[in-house]
Amino acid sequence: MEKRYIKSVLLSVFVIAAVILVIFYLKNKSLSVVVATTEKNVVVNVYGLGTVEVKIKSSIGFEVSAPITELYADQGDRVKKGTVLARLQNAEQNAKTQKAATSIKVAEVRLNTARSTIPKMKAILAQKKQNNQRSLTLFSRKLISKEIVDKTQMEEDVAITELAIARSEVKVAEAELADARAQYNFEKQLLEQYALRAPYDGLVIKRHKELGAVLSPGEAVFTLIDPKTIWILAYVDETHAGSIRVGQQAQVRLRSLPNSQFQGKVVRIDIESDRVNEERRVYIQCTDCPEQFHLGEQAEIFIQTAILEEALLIPETAIDQFNGANGSVWVVEKGRLQQQSVTLGHKILDGRVEIIDGLESNMQVVTNLFKGMRKGRKASIVSGE
Repeated sequence: MEKRYIKSVLLSVFVIAAVILVIFYLKNKSLSVVVATTEKNVVVNVYGLGTVEVKIKSSIGFEVSAPITELYADQGDRVKKGTVLARLQNAEQNAKTQKAATSIKVAEVRLNTARSTIPKMKAILAQKKQNNQRSLTLFSRKLISKEIVDKTQMEEDVAITELAIARSEVKVAEAELADARAQYNFEKQLLEQYALRAPYDGLVIKRHKELGAVLSPGEAVFTLIDPKTIWILAYVDETHAGSIRVGQQAQVRLRSLPNSQFQGKVVRIDIESDRVNEERRVYIQCTDCPEQFHLGEQAEIFIQTAILEEALLIPETAIDQFNGANGSVWVVEKGRLQQQSVTLGHKILDGRVEIIDGLESNMQVVTNLFKGMRKGRKASIVSGE
């Protein structure tokens, strides 16, 4: 019985010792780690998600109210600047315009009549002046009476007044003609408002009304866009938007063409960010996008913000206490693991971050973290991820 107890105790001690040795071995054996290597010509892209939009878009309508009698355009039509797109019932306004045109002719006749009296008045005045001068000469010789001289002087004064009146009538007639022309231009401008014209070369993307519809002033009939101003509105997280600049190259991937990638460049960055989603609005002008487009279609944007000639990149998951600019990484130094504080730079789309400072020449950065890592433990470097 006693021997059996001793054997049991010895066996237990042996098992415990074996377990301790195994644990000691596992905790102290050399870890196999993968380390980062320097890469060349690394492209840094910023990702954004957005939609196809247009810069110049107009909802156009009439400034007057009347039924629509003619429609010349529909969705999908390309129109030139000044092209008539629709007309309203305009019989009443057309009559007013014709009446104003007739008023111009009447005013012109009155003006010509008033002007024609001027030469006659001038001739009469010249005759009266001559008669008056002759009377004064005869009176000085005492050949006629004072009453005759007064009469010829009065006739000259009357002729002067009548010429002045005739000239005033010409000015009145000129003013009436100017007023008639102004009224005609006014009525003509009103008549023009009964025709809806394209404000620029564009594409009709929607027709809101049909024949016979009675419109209110300003009510939209068509929506036009300028196809040359199509661009992509992308929303970029503020944490990644700081390096975006106007003129940078970008790639566009449309949702309807997921296997195609189009080229573009940044043409505008909104000054005001989205306060709720904390995103910056960036506009991309496409240089080789397909002619057929659909406003509102979703698009992915990749903006090239930098090219790193040489970069040491590690996964963000391999960084402790990462705050966007600094962090702590595990390194292999003289065959053993150590922790090192480093300064971080660009972050690329695959989740890796650039280390720009904080490493010594004999340190290699570990990219795969796992349990059991501690300072001073032996490490062996293996290739591969």
